[in-house]
Amino acid sequence: MDFKILEVKEQVLADNDRIAAETRKTLKQRGVLLVNLMGSPGAGKTSALLQLITRLRDTLRIGVMEADVDSDVDARAVAEAGARVVQLHTGGLCHMDAAMTARGLEALGPEDLDLVFLENVGNLVCPAEFDVGADLRMMILSVPEGDDKPLKYPQMFTVSDWMLVNKIDAAPVFDFDLETASQRARALNPNIEIFPVSALNGAGFDTLAARLRRLRAERRASR
Repeated sequence: MDFKILEVKEQVLADNDRIAAETRKTLKQRGVLLVNLMGSPGAGKTSALLQLITRLRDTLRIGVMEADVDSDVDARAVAEAGARVVQLHTGGLCHMDAAMTARGLEALGPEDLDLVFLENVGNLVCPAEFDVGADLRMMILSVPEGDDKPLKYPQMFTVSDWMLVNKIDAAPVFDFDLETASQRARALNPNIEIFPVSALNGAGFDTLAARLRRLRAERRASR
């Protein structure tokens, strides 16, 4: 009996990568920097965003795409902080892909923005598999999650450009070693940059905001 075998995942990822490349090209032409923010539920993605928005909103025009299975509580908080925001409901999907991100960007209207954040669905697995067209992949590892997460979810740490170690103020309370977490992440990705931060007291976010301003300036200059 003859039959065809279709590698469906390979085709899905190929289509996704094509759309992501188109999105990246379009945003570059407009001078817009897109950041894909990833992390577990409760890692502090929205709290980190709020810290960054308060530091950047006076100098950069910021947009945020809030991706959740349901609810709009995070989008409301972001809007109150002074960013343009669109809420994206994934209908049960555990990640954003390039096509969904392109639709979100269309709804957001990035033409007059400088910096756009995609707060991806809370998950350390699926979001790492899909290129959404971002210039920077920024993931958050929170202290309570443990320093063994790079061992358990290697792809997230492999594909990310920056790793924020959030809730660093709580490190004395938990069995968490920053150096161990850093070594494990760099074993997977020698180029990953690591930033200890606290979304509670703001520690480390001035440095992050300065880096994002620099990246945005470089993006504008490279158009």
